[in-house]
Amino acid sequence: MTDRKQTWKPHPRMTRVALPDGATDCHCHVFGPAERFPFAEESKLKPADAPKEELFALHDRMGIERCVIVQSGTHGYDNRAMLDAMAARPGRYLGVALAPPDMADAELARFAEAGVRAIRFNYMAHLSPGADAAELEALAPRLAAHDMHLQVHMESAMIEEMAPVLSNLSIPVVIDHIGRIDASRGRDHAHFQALLALIDAPHVWCKVSGTERASRADPPYEDAVPLTREVVERIPDKVVWGTDWPHPNYRTDPPDDGDLFDLIPEIAPTEDLRRAMLVENPTRLYRFPGDA
Repeated sequence: MTDRKQTWKPHPRMTRVALPDGATDCHCHVFGPAERFPFAEESKLKPADAPKEELFALHDRMGIERCVIVQSGTHGYDNRAMLDAMAARPGRYLGVALAPPDMADAELARFAEAGVRAIRFNYMAHLSPGADAAELEALAPRLAAHDMHLQVHMESAMIEEMAPVLSNLSIPVVIDHIGRIDASRGRDHAHFQALLALIDAPHVWCKVSGTERASRADPPYEDAVPLTREVVERIPDKVVWGTDWPHPNYRTDPPDDGDLFDLIPEIAPTEDLRRAMLVENPTRLYRFPGDA
């Protein structure tokens, strides 16, 4: 397919940030190669390949030692590309799968054995809808039986609606991409305030990937950095960070990953915050092999 657009920059500049040992990218994807791992028929996005070799090269260049690959709607419920990338760097690369809420227990067990740590549900206009409240409540104990958690990707307008069920689940819940807030609306906007209230629940975590998506400005995304930093400082023991490589459905040309790495000290301004966000919190949440 000649019309498949590449969603990532092939030559990102080197970051100026020195990452701590064990630094972890907790949110990225792999696409294809489509000849081996076809895209889901229902996916509106049919991008150029973003294979594991390119992801590994980015991580090696920037100093990322561990990773959590998140299944994208591009491949739908076919998690093979993600599992293949995980298997290429066993133990260091774990996963978050897409699956229906009524998936068989045998499938959950297979995922857990392979290193999948969570199931993700989308509540976005451009993606297939996620599970309803009753389905999430029924799934939670089944995930708990495999030491898995729930990851939720939702429009910021849905945070208040989703908060009651997410706040009452019996397993950890991870909110994607800072709740997909629009930073141009400011910290007092109802959506950001709803996010802050939700992440105050002791079992609700937040991924501070997506500062560039929250921003309506060019790098260094000055409108969004203060809001991201507020989340990091509010729940320092429940935040994790990710690149979101290869940046699917980004609003313009893809960001330079060097710019995104350079945001790390801006959103986590102390060494303790950076170590928690990049090393200690991922270790606890994802249970990397060999880590206490």
